[in-house]
Parts: sequence; structure tokens; C-alpha cells
Amino acid sequence: MGKQTGVWAAAALLLLAAVSYTSQQNAREVSADVGAKRMVELIGINGTKVGQAELTEMSRGVHIKVEAFNLAPGKHGLHIHESGKCEPPGFESAGSHFNPMNKQHGFDNPNGPHAGDLPNLVVGTDGTVVAEMVAKHVTLTEGHPNSLIRPGGTSLVIHEHADDYKTDPSGNSGGRIACGRIQ
Repeated sequence: MGKQTGVWAAAALLLLAAVSYTSQQNAREVSADVGAKRMVELIGINGTKVGQAELTEMSRGVHIKVEAFNLAPGKHGLHIHESGKCEPPGFESAGSHFNPMNKQHGFDNPNGPHAGDLPNLVVGTDGTVVAEMVAKHVTLTEGHPNSLIRPGGTSLVIHEHADDYKTDPSGNSGGRIACGRIQ
């Protein structure tokens, strides 16, 4: 019985060592790009700068801080789009919402959300906004299907109206009034 107990103890130690090694490897892979940053310049429909955004990789997604000015007061939809082209005045070049998992639009949609769906911005009466949020379904780590860093880039787009968080394809958020290339 002593010999069998010794074999089991050795096997348990080997298993524990393997799990510990794997956990350490996974932790290094997950945290490898934590803290990586990307700066995005937002341009308006006339091609001039209306703000910027800072994207920072976190263990639970991408933290986004948006600072913008010269916008109409009220709520505005904010989304990540599939193309890194921001050609004014309409920014249609940014393509559709970033949606690598083929979901429907909106946080309130049972078949959603798109990876690029973000909370509305609330612009003050002075035309400025500072907002922070975490995009849980994306990463800045290259090579992943949900990475914002890809050939051709992606973009951050501000819409003219609030997103209703449920209507496909863009939450009835209206035209695109600002765009910034994520690269």
C-alpha cells in the first residue's frame, strides 16, 4: 500500500505542476498586451478634428476614453466599425459595425450585441463630452478574430442620434457625424 500511495502522490504532484505551468502560461498570454494603448483622432463631417479617444487593453476588454467637442448636445450612438477608413462627410467608408461573432445589434437584443456596440455618449449643452467605458467583446491583441488591430484597421464612429440598443443594424442612431481610425 505504501508503494501505491507513493505513486499516487507523485502523479498528483506532476498533475499539480502541469496545471500550475499551464495557468502561468495562460496568465502571461492574457496579460501580454494588458496596458497596450492606441490613440484615435476623431474628425467631423468637415474633416476637422472634433476630439480623440484613448483605447487601453485591459484583462476584461478594451477601456475607451472619449473626449470630443463641437457636437450637438444630447445623446449620440457610439460604435466600433469594421473598416479603418474615415472619409467625410458621411463616413460610409467605415463600413458596418464590427461584428466578428455574427450577432444582431444591441445590448437589449436577445441575439446581440455586436462586438462594436458601445454605450451612448451624452454631450453637454456646451457641445463637449468626456466619457469612459469598457468594450468587453474586443481586444487590441493582434491575431484574434475580435481584435481591433487588423489589416485595414477598424474605426470609432459617433452617430447623430441615440442608439436604442435593440434595432438591427445600428439602433436607429442615424447618420455618422464623427469618425476615427483605430490602427
